[in-house]
Amino acid sequence: MKKMLTAAVSRVLSGVTQKPASRVLAASCKYSNNATFEMKKCDLYRLEEGPPVTTVLTREDGLRYYKMMQTVRRMELKADQLYKQKFIRGFCHLCDGQEACCVGLEAGINPTDHVITSYRAHGFSYTRGLTVRSILAELTGRRGGCAKGKGGSMHMYAKNFYGGNGIVGAQGPLGAGVALACKYKGNNEVCLTLYGDGAANQGQISEAYNMAALWHLPCVFICENNRYGMGTSVERAAANTDYYKRGNFIPGLRVDGMDILCVREATKFAADYCRSGKGPILMELLTYRYHGHSMSDPGISYRTREEIQSVRSKSDPIMLLKDKMVNNKLASVEELKEIDVEVRKEIDDAAQFAMTDPEPPLEELGHHIYSSNPPFDIRGANQWIKFQSIS
Repeated sequence: MKKMLTAAVSRVLSGVTQKPASRVLAASCKYSNNATFEMKKCDLYRLEEGPPVTTVLTREDGLRYYKMMQTVRRMELKADQLYKQKFIRGFCHLCDGQEACCVGLEAGINPTDHVITSYRAHGFSYTRGLTVRSILAELTGRRGGCAKGKGGSMHMYAKNFYGGNGIVGAQGPLGAGVALACKYKGNNEVCLTLYGDGAANQGQISEAYNMAALWHLPCVFICENNRYGMGTSVERAAANTDYYKRGNFIPGLRVDGMDILCVREATKFAADYCRSGKGPILMELLTYRYHGHSMSDPGISYRTREEIQSVRSKSDPIMLLKDKMVNNKLASVEELKEIDVEVRKEIDDAAQFAMTDPEPPLEELGHHIYSSNPPFDIRGANQWIKFQSIS
């Protein structure tokens, strides 16, 4: 009888999932459900009031933001590694250091709103809903990529996300056009149109300002000012470095782009402004990229290693959020470390897929020219080569 009882207890215990010690420790901590934070006041132009200077961060949102920013950071570092191993070829522009921009902007809008950006698009591709797997596979030119391996680093797309544009500043007029569609349909949606400080000097950006203001389009023009247009500092490239004032007749605000909460609240403010029918608004996000302009740029010929390290140690967006959460008992250091481990595993698994997934076959070269069209033939490099285009 005693043996039977022992065996029964053993079977029950063997079916119980053992939690890691760190999980048990984290679960036993007394967390706060939310905390209130003060933020740096935004600089305003042609606006009487700006975003609030305090905001509430819930534990749930904080953990989600932290994981998203850490995922973007690790994904970009993995892309750096894959590029150096020659799995990724061609242009590749990384956004590590600017994670508070893509995650904060997404937190301030609705999934039904629209986003268009420059070629530094990996972070926005992820926050708009693409998986790490589909992004890294697109970078390596594989069939499992978000554009079937035919778009590469600068041409990624998702629902309500229009790239990824390789031409400097080209997304400005396109974003105004998306905002025109929003107004035409009357759906109360807005379009975030992003560009860098280098593209801010493009004539087509000013033309887009003008049309958006004339037609009162719900367009939030956003200048990601990371202080360098390729290898040229903003002071050497622009006569007016107050990019939030460059709209002239369009109201603007300058935002701390390294603080995700500041970005989130400013985005909510700007989106609400556009939804109210007042027309476009301009945001300047003060941010910083740790990598060079692209993978062909070491990033230290026009700035010092000390400058980069200073930003990392004082203003890193992930570090700032982590400190806020730990100091206000929204999370523990151990819990955040567990998230880091989960993110690293996800990135490693995605990278393995991106290296082993097959490349698209040559006969698919002409596919997806149109979203919905009967199949038709297109010529290849010469008139005797034909490919069939299938939507």
